[in-house]
Amino acid sequence: MRILGASLVAVAAAFAAGASLAASSIEKSLMKLDPVERAHQACVVKGLDIVRKEKRLAKADRIMPDTFKRAQLVGNSVTAKGAALHVGKTWFALSFECTVTDDQMKAVAFSYQLGEAIPPETWEEVGLWH
Repeated sequence: MRILGASLVAVAAAFAAGASLAASSIEKSLMKLDPVERAHQACVVKGLDIVRKEKRLAKADRIMPDTFKRAQLVGNSVTAKGAALHVGKTWFALSFECTVTDDQMKAVAFSYQLGEAIPPETWEEVGLWH
């Protein structure tokens, strides 16, 4: 599931970056996921859109919701206290709260707290890359 999720993260990053990817393509990819993973990935799409509005995070291209601790879906709320955000050549610790629609196809709210840079020597052990 992590490989499928990582593939969808790349598609979501392209979509959130304004690539000419059709919305139906994202929807088809999301429908292949179980509801929990679908909610996580909907939050990734919304989260990238939100964090890029902050000038220093404008080049953010990935959010990994489960880097240090599994993100939790309770009702329509996703809480990630162990996520990571990739900006340029750096990964940062990230915590976020996200609200998704009942079908988990779209995030309607996203708030976050950016943490410290994650040391590159630890990336491989937690599933991050250069």
